[in-house]
Amino acid sequence: MSLSTAPRPTAGRPASNRRDPVQERSQETVSRVLAAAGRLLGRGVAVEALTTAQIAGEAGLSVGALYRFFPDKQAIVDAIALRHMEVFQEGLAGRIMQDFPGTPADFLASVVDAFAGYLLENPDFRTVAYGAPGGSRAISRPLLEAQAGSGEIAGMVRDFLSTMFGVAVDGDFLFRLRIATEIGDRLIAHAMAQPDAPARARVLDEAKRIIGGYLFPAEG
Repeated sequence: MSLSTAPRPTAGRPASNRRDPVQERSQETVSRVLAAAGRLLGRGVAVEALTTAQIAGEAGLSVGALYRFFPDKQAIVDAIALRHMEVFQEGLAGRIMQDFPGTPADFLASVVDAFAGYLLENPDFRTVAYGAPGGSRAISRPLLEAQAGSGEIAGMVRDFLSTMFGVAVDGDFLFRLRIATEIGDRLIAHAMAQPDAPARARVLDEAKRIIGGYLFPAEG
């Protein structure tokens, strides 16, 4: 859904770069809805139990006002996921460049560590991505497929491997990278379900070993 409308110039005046008040209010309302849903999820409300009425109440809006911007709860959940993915991606490149890994396998391990850390810092995203205890993943399958296969984070990983390490990113490698992504996703989910930090770290370490060894066996 696009909420922005390019301002039109008026006769005799140049176009202004200032946003229209309606656009400002629209973006503010969307942010309020996503922030409200995020707070509820962060407090441990399972996605299955979350309702648009709860979200609207938390945001200080009527349900009708919420539906002006989101057709249903799934659209809100997916918007939260996309926003978090964008924030994670923005921080990932800087983190990697500050402490650049020496090998492709080390690079993938850095991505796994960064993603796990981001999930722990953002419980609403963790709930959406992997479910609350006893719940299930809430991101819609089309969004999940798009991000895993051709999303911006996946594209950045491919670009790093190709540009910084000279990896030949051909069709065969892309297929194996997709398989590695699926493996990593399931192991990260398993790690997030562990009862304490040491158990979680053990699963993540195994995930990094498996992914690195699968994609770059010559480094082992």
